[in-house]
Amino acid sequence: MTGLRASNLSFSYGEKPALEDVSLEVGAGRFCALLGPNGAGKSTLFGLLTRLLVAPSGMIEIAGHDLARAPRAALARLGIVFQQSTLDLDLTVRQNLSYFAALHGLSGRRATTRIDAALDRMEMRERAGEKVRALNGGHRRRTELARALLHDPSVLLLDEPTVGLDAAARAAITAHAHALAEAGKTILWATHLTDEVQPGDDLIILHRARVLARGTAQDIAGGDRTLQERFLSMTGTAA
Repeated sequence: MTGLRASNLSFSYGEKPALEDVSLEVGAGRFCALLGPNGAGKSTLFGLLTRLLVAPSGMIEIAGHDLARAPRAALARLGIVFQQSTLDLDLTVRQNLSYFAALHGLSGRRATTRIDAALDRMEMRERAGEKVRALNGGHRRRTELARALLHDPSVLLLDEPTVGLDAAARAAITAHAHALAEAGKTILWATHLTDEVQPGDDLIILHRARVLARGTAQDIAGGDRTLQERFLSMTGTAA
């Protein structure tokens, strides 16, 4: 079963192409890393997948729903963590999640149950009463992941979710995302860091608006190179 599918997506800012004929397919319960240097087109692709941008052609399907023909149904199956935090710093963790739950029509005991479950999954229940402003970067990201899970989406998009985090926090968030894939969520994880990609992960390498390679990370790396070495040789940039 396919969790996320896109075909023949192109998009330009004026005369500058940001994506050129990009296609991808991520199966249900798979972790797929979208690996590319800054400026490769990763955020533009996420803009198209979330309908913040609309491609002039091509197709996007989320959990079996065509984004162009049935946008409400498609977006209802989507959870998103953007590169820039969108939490309200002056609200507590629980208040942030409660507000988001209300936007999705969740209230009362149902909302409380969903919030508690999401907080437990991200190991954030004990911090539920703290204001977001008091949290470190790693715990803010965990809060955003918990928020993205409230409406039980099939597909999670994470756009450079470890930016600004220290090594321990990066490893923890990456591990949480892999655990979500193992639990059945479809994960598309945008990054420019090869150490966030595991050998068995699905991998798409994006560079200068085009897909350079797709497959598993271990197959793309090959037997005689590390993934970082392969990525450097393909893009000529630092990983």
